[in-house]
Amino acid sequence: MTTPQPSAPLAADAAPTPEIRPRIYVACLAAYNNGCLHGRWIEATTPDEVMSEVRAMLADSPLPDAEEWAIHDYEGFEGAHLSEYESFETVCNLADFIAEHGRLGALVHRHFGDDLEQAEASFDDYAGTYASRADFAEDLHRDTGTEIPAALEYYIDWSALARDMELGGDIMVFETGFEDVHVFWTR
Repeated sequence: MTTPQPSAPLAADAAPTPEIRPRIYVACLAAYNNGCLHGRWIEATTPDEVMSEVRAMLADSPLPDAEEWAIHDYEGFEGAHLSEYESFETVCNLADFIAEHGRLGALVHRHFGDDLEQAEASFDDYAGTYASRADFAEDLHRDTGTEIPAALEYYIDWSALARDMELGGDIMVFETGFEDVHVFWTR
């Protein structure tokens, strides 16, 4: 009789994969304009490091004296938009913001017309994460000490109250998933 060997660990026990840092694909325009694809994926770390990588990519170009480049693709920015000639400072600042706030950061960034300063400032007025808009409205009123008689409690439409707060401009709401509602004050 053989002794059973321990089985391999279950997938749930496996080490988590590291998050991918936002990155950009920078293409050599001299090569591109001559029908040749030449470029490099570069992590959006610091503007100096990105520019150093771009210089190295241009030095390796199949065409001599290549000096022009453009951002032709990007990933890890959770849907935030970058232009072809975005400054590396903007790219890296946005990457840091997205790394910190994830998909919510991208939604807020888009809400403010791709204005990173406004998006960053909005997090000063972050009210929290709730399962629904109604949960936010109910928690707000209970936390502020509003006395609700027991006989009336079931007649309050918390969803309508939250909707009125949003339509009235008191709050901004972003849904990032099922029962994942993020509320910001609009002061």
